[in-house]
Amino acid sequence: CLTKKDFNKTALNRLKKSDKSVTLHSKASKPKAPKPPPIPSPPKPPQKPTPVTLHGETWEDPYSWMSKLGDKVAMRHMDVCMEQEEKYTEAVMFDTDRLQRKLQSEMASRMVTNLSTPPVRWGPWLYYRRVEEGKQYPVLCRRSASLNEEFISYNSPSAGFDYNAGKRIEQKLLDYNQEAERFGGYAYEELSEISPDHRFLAYTMYDKDNDYFRLSVRDLSSGSLCSQPEADRVSNLAWAKDGKALLYTVTNDNKRPYRIFCSMLGSKQDDVMLHEEPDENVYINIRHTKDFRFVTVNTFTTTYSKVYLINAADPLSGMTLVWECEPQAHCIVEHHQGCLYLFTDAAKGGQPVDSHYLLRCPVEDSGSRTWEAVFLDESDFIIEDVDFNDTHLVLILRGESKYNICAVPLPLPNEKGAVHFKQLNRSFLPLPTHVSQIAPGPNYDYYSSVMRFTISSPVMPDAMVDYDLKSGKWVIVQQQNVLLERTRTLYGASSSAAANMDVTQTPKKLFPKDEFDCEDERLWNDLSDFYACEHYNVSSHDGVEVPLTIVYSRKNSQYGQSPGLLHGHGAYGELLDKRWRSELKSLLDRGWIVAYADVRGGGGRGKRWHHDGRGTKKLNSIQDYISCAKFLVKREIVNPNKLAGWGYSAGGLLVASAINTEPDLFRAAVLKVPFLDALNTLLYPILPLMAVDYEEFGYPGDIDDFQAIQKYSPYDNIRKDTLYPAVLVTSSLNTRFGLWEAAKWVARVRERTVYDPEHPILLNLTVDIVEENRYLQCKESALETAFLLKMMDS
Repeated sequence: CLTKKDFNKTALNRLKKSDKSVTLHSKASKPKAPKPPPIPSPPKPPQKPTPVTLHGETWEDPYSWMSKLGDKVAMRHMDVCMEQEEKYTEAVMFDTDRLQRKLQSEMASRMVTNLSTPPVRWGPWLYYRRVEEGKQYPVLCRRSASLNEEFISYNSPSAGFDYNAGKRIEQKLLDYNQEAERFGGYAYEELSEISPDHRFLAYTMYDKDNDYFRLSVRDLSSGSLCSQPEADRVSNLAWAKDGKALLYTVTNDNKRPYRIFCSMLGSKQDDVMLHEEPDENVYINIRHTKDFRFVTVNTFTTTYSKVYLINAADPLSGMTLVWECEPQAHCIVEHHQGCLYLFTDAAKGGQPVDSHYLLRCPVEDSGSRTWEAVFLDESDFIIEDVDFNDTHLVLILRGESKYNICAVPLPLPNEKGAVHFKQLNRSFLPLPTHVSQIAPGPNYDYYSSVMRFTISSPVMPDAMVDYDLKSGKWVIVQQQNVLLERTRTLYGASSSAAANMDVTQTPKKLFPKDEFDCEDERLWNDLSDFYACEHYNVSSHDGVEVPLTIVYSRKNSQYGQSPGLLHGHGAYGELLDKRWRSELKSLLDRGWIVAYADVRGGGGRGKRWHHDGRGTKKLNSIQDYISCAKFLVKREIVNPNKLAGWGYSAGGLLVASAINTEPDLFRAAVLKVPFLDALNTLLYPILPLMAVDYEEFGYPGDIDDFQAIQKYSPYDNIRKDTLYPAVLVTSSLNTRFGLWEAAKWVARVRERTVYDPEHPILLNLTVDIVEENRYLQCKESALETAFLLKMMDS
């Protein structure tokens, strides 16, 4: 009998065996290409209809047995099914074996090969991670900034030796290869926090056998592990008492953060529980302010959001409530020179708002919660994010379609009352044209004038930038080179080849709309010379305009003839990931159009945009995606018979639902670890769900939510006797939306729809550590790309 653990090991062994190949070399003659095996019929898992009744309706689920993890017989059947699925996928994709190897080689050559992360300066130290030759995992290191102000290269920092001081420059803090030995050959770190006195490192490593994160604290002077605190199921960390105390939260068996503990380092006393939330609907999160003066405690429920303050100098003194608002509001409190700043999107005066805003309050008045606005309302932009240091407030701003990074000196001119943003002494970092996202770096050093940001674009590899807020100077400290013909010296200086580049020959426009500006992009190692990026507003079913971004090769795309790949996500208010991805270059260089639909439910246009695509309004997300797909076809941007969809996690639900609605619109689709069985998962969750999941997709116990879920759930709306597009579903044994969801959906599509061997429905099982293994990343991406190419050529 196979337990779940045995099932995982068996599937992993099959994956390893299937990855081995033998190549025979002969000087006499070339070996004949093996004949492809006959493609077998798709697997047909057994049906065991189980009735489900809710709100007076009864329906049957023929594949519910696939989710019975505690049933040994069911798991034996499941193991057989996964073996059949593996063989079927191999047979269908057999003729792409050579193509997959070529794609894998292409993608591997483009993967970032930085041997070190750019160092982060914090106080007297430079912290960074680097990879040692022949090792799978990196090493966390630091070196004194005074001994070595500048690296010769961020890409290859030598451990070095200071002959004047007679000691090594570099200090190894944590070797993750050794951590892998502690955790069964797998090293995945969730949290990592250096104490403010730079004496300790607190971090959590994933214990795969027990499926939780384990807390450890390492003494950086000796390198040894501290005897305490040692805790399991840890979800958050925050330092207090200048590094002498560590606060952490733990989760219950349902992975709900519900307790806060305080551990005094060096003490033999037991850790003290500061707070507990017994209510299953309450979730806790903690963080320390950048100056380490306070620890903030956020509690979230389905009825409210609250923020408490703990004095970091005396963490046992209790918590003070400083803010309360409606549920699911974003609330971040920061401290600056006796004043608390609150960054939130909570309702104003009982009226919902569409974007974040900034409030402030003196610390001594925080208990009475007398917050006031920092800025008068501005219509030209919204504040996406904020960051602080000792002398400046930094705002990430977004206008209609453009991002900015703005630095404002502190203190603000008016200590009381809101100010006009345009009246401030502001400075801006010049950015390239097609920025899709700006992420603040770690920026640990509260007293440093330099802040780090990562700038993302669909036509530019991520650029890590250090921006000096006082001088206004900035430097690119890390950005990948993609094209050899446009190689640049990174880490701050442009090469002479780039400086002398002839930009007089502008490539011919493929489509009428083209915002490419060669001069603006030159400093950023941008790829707009070779790949165009265009933006459209697409009218959805109800007249709402949906942002659509398309990227294509200026050289290889053909108007109206190119295949297209449409990405979508549309959930949790998250921004759609439109960053340059090196694996997509293999499609772009083969003439594909890559498009991104910022549908409702995502974070593309504020809080209202999110709310208009969740819960009972989830169908808006699906209709938005379909409208963008039809736009690509009607405008002849892509070949009408060669459009594919791509969705990850909740994006898999989006794409699968669109296929159910308009199966003729797509030729193929890739669904990665998708959420496909919404009704059953929300009704009978096997893996723990959070309140935010029910806020996003609805709670079936509510009749209105139940009826809405019934309409969009991919598993429950598969059309009978209809030809579906070819679909590749990838899932793993340990995913947020379980493997059984993918297996159930695949089985039901095959059962209900018209069978066509040129429109196969494939299920590919991946290992859980793909994100940590470069080879496996390339292998999985190569399979997906080969599948899309094969389906468009067939």
